[in-house]
Amino acid sequence: MTAVLEGIRVLDFGRYIAGPYCATLLADMGADVVRIERLEGGEDRYIASVCASGEGGSFMQTGRNKRGFTLDPMTAEGREVTARLVASADVVVANLPASTLQAMSIDYETLCRHKPDIILTHISAFGSAGPYADRVGFDLMGQGMSGAAYLSGDERGPVRSQMNFVDFSTAVFAAYGTLAALMARAKTGRGQIVEASLFSSALTIANNFLIEESVLKKDRKPHGNRGHHIAPNDIFATRDGWIVVMIAGNPMFARWSKLMGETHWLEDPRYASDLSRADHGREISERMARWCADRTTAEAIDELEAARLPAGPLYKPAEVLTDPQVLAREMFKYVDYPGSPSPAPLAETPVRLSDTPGAIRKRAPLLGEHTDEILASLGYSATEIAGLRGRRAV
Repeated sequence: MTAVLEGIRVLDFGRYIAGPYCATLLADMGADVVRIERLEGGEDRYIASVCASGEGGSFMQTGRNKRGFTLDPMTAEGREVTARLVASADVVVANLPASTLQAMSIDYETLCRHKPDIILTHISAFGSAGPYADRVGFDLMGQGMSGAAYLSGDERGPVRSQMNFVDFSTAVFAAYGTLAALMARAKTGRGQIVEASLFSSALTIANNFLIEESVLKKDRKPHGNRGHHIAPNDIFATRDGWIVVMIAGNPMFARWSKLMGETHWLEDPRYASDLSRADHGREISERMARWCADRTTAEAIDELEAARLPAGPLYKPAEVLTDPQVLAREMFKYVDYPGSPSPAPLAETPVRLSDTPGAIRKRAPLLGEHTDEILASLGYSATEIAGLRGRRAV
């Protein structure tokens, strides 16, 4: 079976999550992705180390299905190598400031001199224009500046998510844009710049709250785990753990009232709609909390499921890995990595195609693992490769 992106070469100059995972999604679909790092390795390779050699879990996830290449593009010989790489490529992915792209000779104008129909997927913190264009930033800036951390907090103050949802959503948006650009090039023969930013992604995720604020001036205040637009929508303690419950729409709320054995909720105008219920969500959450406190997690979920009400257990990370749905759907692929004490569970490609599915085919590369192989494919002789290595260009 031919993979969707077989024959497409991607140069991954990304770092940390947004750029590298964008390239990972393309690699899962069959693209030949070359991960390009500094000679000593990128910082993201070693975050949250799980291996004797220092590699971390994030790199194992975002480095899969790629070939590893080391390069110093700031040297004259490194620029020549970069030019040959670009001439062989279809897409360059880089989440670096525009000034850094120019310094590395991978800005769009320079790329087009080597490959006129190249696609540059450029990811930044705040976008290429505006007063913040030259600022650097991470996921947390998006959480903080979109209102997400504020609304996730409580009376004690804002709360950030430990999961990098701004980074990963930006990677998905960037991969989506890259695929669209590849389709456009197939029609027109022209490449283009695909631009994504952490701030834009964060604002997209927060947009419904921002629309509400602009139109209605609600000035919503944080109130912990309780939702703002529907109720019950909260995290509840059971006799032996925690569960999450989200109920939307009048039919579901009617079934919830029946499960509680109380009809007064349906007769009170304060609970007549999702929004009015959310405005009085504290009382609804308190009632749900009392119901959950009398039951184990399994008992509560069984009863809620019997009433066709959305609920699930609140897991610790170790519990996620053994969830029956996770196991039945084989949602992780366990992949060995040199120096890791055990195989790493890599989350499978998050979208499944029935005829041409993506797949995890190989582990993340060791530092520079495929440098000689790739240089040889670009026409460098063994002697020339040895010289480049000796002069620390690669």
